Amino acid sequence: MSSISDNIKNVRKEIDEIAIKAGRNPDDITLLGVTKTVDIDVIEEAIEQGITEVGENKPQELKRKYEAIGDKVKWHQIGTLQTNKVKYIIDKAYLIHSLDRESLAEEINNRAEKLDISVNCLVQVNVSKEESKHGLDLNEVENFMRTCSEKYGNIKILGLMTMAPLNAKKDEIRDVFRKLKKVSTDISNLNIKNIEMRELSMGMSGDFDIAIEEGATIVRIGTSIFGNRNYENKK
Repeated sequence: MSSISDNIKNVRKEIDEIAIKAGRNPDDITLLGVTKTVDIDVIEEAIEQGITEVGENKPQELKRKYEAIGDKVKWHQIGTLQTNKVKYIIDKAYLIHSLDRESLAEEINNRAEKLDISVNCLVQVNVSKEESKHGLDLNEVENFMRTCSEKYGNIKILGLMTMAPLNAKKDEIRDVFRKLKKVSTDISNLNIKNIEMRELSMGMSGDFDIAIEEGATIVRIGTSIFGNRNYENKK
């Protein structure tokens, strides 16, 4: 059975090789270790082996693990974020990947204002239009960016996030990632105040190769580092 150390080395090697083949600098790609259901001692081990940024799906879990581990890593909120859960992570998350509606932007901004902080966010886009996934439609992104820019000064939008459809063919996955990259470029060209398009969070253990080829700057890797997990028996 391979160790976490070996897994991290193998994933990093793969990222480097894919990036170089695609004519990209591997240093421009962040390996985000997805720690959903992963125990604190295992996360600590991954940190010792060079993981510097981790992603949690549930805000309460991010808070719990942050309180145990602290600022040894940058914490990312990657799962759906309900407005009533923002309070758990507002001052702990380095980057929120799942900004997808104005009510959430308003809540993040209000809490950030009270703390006098700026909160980094990615706008989640449902490129594939799957009903089971959260996120804006592609044609809603520009207006949402403009609204955030005009109304929510304590939010700093740094880019976009999407998920490919489950069990999709490679050409379908590539199409999703390519479309997100195009929207990113289009938004960047508009030069909207307080909006940057420097991050593209896309690609997971099964498709991060395609994501890197299509411009991902953050790949969210769980299974390839920590193995398959039994979500039924965990919080």
